[in-house]
Amino acid sequence: MRPQILFPLFAPVSSLKGVGPKILPLVEKLAGPLARDLLFLAPQGVIVRTAADAATARDGEVQTFTVRIDAHLPPHRPPAPYRIRAIDPTGFLFLTFFKGGGPHLLRQHPVGSDRIVSGKAERRGAELQIAHPDYMVAPERAADIPEVEPVYPATAGVTSRIVRKLVLEALERAPELPDWLDPAFAAREKFPHWREALAALHSPRSEADLMPQSVFRRRLAYDELFAHQLAMAERKSSRKAQPAAAIPASDISREAEAALPFSLTGAQIRSLAEIRGDIMSGERMSRLLQGDVGSGKTVVAMLAMADVAAAGRQSVLMAPTEILARQHFETLAAPLQSQGVNVVLLTGRDKGALRAEKLRGLASGETAVAVGTHALFQDDVSYRDLAFSVIDEQHRFGVADRRRLQDKGEAAHLLAMSATPIPRTLELTVYGDLDVSRLDEKPPGRTPVATRAVPMPRLPEIVARLKSAVDSGAQAFWICPLVAESEDSDLVAAEHRAASLKAMFGDKVGLIHGQLPNAEKDAMMARFVEGDLAVLVATTVVEVGVNVPNATIMVIEQAERFGLAQLHQLRGRVGRGSRESACVLLYDLPLGKTAEARIDILRKTDDGFLIAEKDLELRGGGDPLGLKQSGFPAYKLADPVAHRDLIATAADDARLVLSRDPQFKSPRGQAIQALRALFDWKPEGPDVG
Repeated sequence: MRPQILFPLFAPVSSLKGVGPKILPLVEKLAGPLARDLLFLAPQGVIVRTAADAATARDGEVQTFTVRIDAHLPPHRPPAPYRIRAIDPTGFLFLTFFKGGGPHLLRQHPVGSDRIVSGKAERRGAELQIAHPDYMVAPERAADIPEVEPVYPATAGVTSRIVRKLVLEALERAPELPDWLDPAFAAREKFPHWREALAALHSPRSEADLMPQSVFRRRLAYDELFAHQLAMAERKSSRKAQPAAAIPASDISREAEAALPFSLTGAQIRSLAEIRGDIMSGERMSRLLQGDVGSGKTVVAMLAMADVAAAGRQSVLMAPTEILARQHFETLAAPLQSQGVNVVLLTGRDKGALRAEKLRGLASGETAVAVGTHALFQDDVSYRDLAFSVIDEQHRFGVADRRRLQDKGEAAHLLAMSATPIPRTLELTVYGDLDVSRLDEKPPGRTPVATRAVPMPRLPEIVARLKSAVDSGAQAFWICPLVAESEDSDLVAAEHRAASLKAMFGDKVGLIHGQLPNAEKDAMMARFVEGDLAVLVATTVVEVGVNVPNATIMVIEQAERFGLAQLHQLRGRVGRGSRESACVLLYDLPLGKTAEARIDILRKTDDGFLIAEKDLELRGGGDPLGLKQSGFPAYKLADPVAHRDLIATAADDARLVLSRDPQFKSPRGQAIQALRALFDWKPEGPDVG
């Protein structure tokens, strides 16, 4: 239950003064529905107002002037602005109003009156002007003009000042709370108390106070990270308390491995041993198998599924798209079926008698392994004894979807798989409730992909070379640039490129994009996989991660617009066969330093984990690696990049607290109860059972 002391912060924002029906939805959109959400809305900037005079005013800066109103200059005709000429001992200052000017300004600021005016001063030739002053008050109200003013996110109808007023009222409701931090850690970091840190957050004195590394920002970030790590550690602990099927290693799995046309890498052997250790323990497994594109995740999952089948139980592997599900099925089916394990593919395309037959096999237990899409967890699908669930690219499924699959079995072991390497320093923010296995070796036989960077003016040369390669039987992906944060803009670029390539290649060019219906997308991908198309033009919003061994060329247009990790992911779509493969990075001139560094790293290494770390270094804050698309939590105060040094400490502290005081009975434990309620973390992770 939420401590009563926090009730004022969990009141709706409509309880704050001035939040009526008109601005309520706007405030909720900006911050959230609760007073607490305003408390956690950090300023985006700060205005520092300095005193100046007309002669020495600095162009383009916010300054404050003490003036006398000299004249009102109404416009001769609209839409000219209304102007007020003011004067100080050093010269004139013109106050310009493009909207809202009129007789009321003359009444409020009559000629001869003294005023203190503050705003952004700009020189227009010999004139100094302020357009729409921020403040214009009589000298006795000088205190109304803040010397330092935080700037908050705003929207039409809710200005930054309105938001600040609401934030300060929310801050007044914030109680003094007992500190939940370890005293030695707080002292070492010189962290202020929580209430003091909040007050400082909303009273910055300079831009430096807004930086992630300011001591109060770090304090508040740690609180949020600690609350999140506590939630994940609790979930992990509660899962481990659940008994689950104890599944031993089997002869079937060993024979399936022996029949493979290749040997497992050391990383695959290690990861399989870790999975087997979990599923033999009698405790429910929740593990992430993280590996680069082509590192052999599916084979590891298959051998664990063979153990499950040998124990008389069932497994499922769920993929986000039908074409990926088919790819997994093709990898799994022959090796397992050669050992007498019945495998079925279940997708939305299955209808009528065929689907009914597949469902009967799953319900009776005759089918031991099901591979598929969302079709695996529909209401009419039942399993006799589902003991092992594998979810590929789990962040692409919603929480409800993952839960529905898990609910098909009782305490089923979970293996999540991801082909998006995440830097170790950020791993705990997403996977803190999972055990992690890493496939950090490439299987033998993978063809290195030669990576070349070519300026866009040489595009005709690249197309000519592509024509020569296609004539010899090669296939190519052509990825179109990220034009804007709009699928419509990206689509225009992709359609334009597809049209220009069709002039060279005719009907051998296909196009896929996010606005195509799934059936059409799958059909186009199938034509490419079958070799009916030579060039597949695609936007980045679609899944192109299918196995096309004959595809040996990847062209990425305007590569400087992509993140390093995204470029690496795209490059990994080629080099899957025995033929030499190439990735061409087309870039616009001039090439910036960061883009140049990205391309240089790609040319030097194909290690996805190293590339993820380098991407982090190059990007700094913001959204590296497409974090929001990779399942990262939506932190309000913590920046997982800027505050990554605090993540491991928060995770260690959370584990220590739960081992020593799992019921939160100690004085610190009771303080932590308030922290948990304050953030109310319900983190979305791959395990939802």
